[in-house]
Amino acid sequence: MPIRIADNLPARRTLESEGVIVMSETEAARQDIRPLRVALLNLMPDKITTETQIARLLGATPLQIELDLVRISDHVSKNTSAGHITSFYRPWEDVRTEKFDGLIITGAPVEQIGYEEVTYWDEMRRILDWSRSHVHRTLSLCWGAMAALHHFHGVPKHALAEKATGVFSHVNHAPAHPVMRGLPDRFDVPVSRWSELRGTDLPAGSGLTVLADSPETGLCLIGDPANNAVHMLNHLEYDTLSLAGEYARDEGRSLPLHYFPGNDPAAMPSNTWRGHGHLLFSNWINETYQTTPFDRQDIGRD
Repeated sequence: MPIRIADNLPARRTLESEGVIVMSETEAARQDIRPLRVALLNLMPDKITTETQIARLLGATPLQIELDLVRISDHVSKNTSAGHITSFYRPWEDVRTEKFDGLIITGAPVEQIGYEEVTYWDEMRRILDWSRSHVHRTLSLCWGAMAALHHFHGVPKHALAEKATGVFSHVNHAPAHPVMRGLPDRFDVPVSRWSELRGTDLPAGSGLTVLADSPETGLCLIGDPANNAVHMLNHLEYDTLSLAGEYARDEGRSLPLHYFPGNDPAAMPSNTWRGHGHLLFSNWINETYQTTPFDRQDIGRD
């Protein structure tokens, strides 16, 4: 089934060229089904790239998805045009009374500073609390995952001496978990972060479950049933050249490991994680669809 996004969103042309079925509002209205409404809280500087990556994965799932782009209310993006933000994003304060089947929270380039030093930390905490009563299922990524685990469970983050970057093999510890079904025992995941969370810091009795980790880079996927959430510290949503772009932006300071053939930045990397990303997002959407109330207004009610 297709994904429903704004007709003139830049991501639309990219997705259509890749064969992803994208629908207009008129076409969506003709289908006698209730689409899943998913909010994307996009905290990344290059919002167009991130919204395209997420829409690509949601658009490949077998259900009709209505994607709402949401931003921090008082934060001004420096890397995406004001026109794009105004045209396609709604501040969280404008959607806080609404309910969503799913919420995806992206990473943000703030992991090297303390949570309380982030200018929008207070609103981030309000959004996380709001998600418990207004969202059925949450998927958080990278810094968004770190923030959620810190806010809900007090899990600290630890600075790394060097950036963890590259494509690393991960172990599937919970193949029967709804979001892990069909993923192999070991699977590749792109990693790009300056901080880590440690399994020893996950509080006992919290219900947190390590779904996947890497011997080289540690925790990756954590189940959080108390908050109807899955937290992914890494980047299965990345494009083939995402890590190459970051390497160029960082002026070659941190070579991504297991990524460039022969560790040659001039060589074209191979995407070994694409199928894993599609499957994880498809599993998350399917679990959301199977368990969300038929009447969206019942979300959050016991």
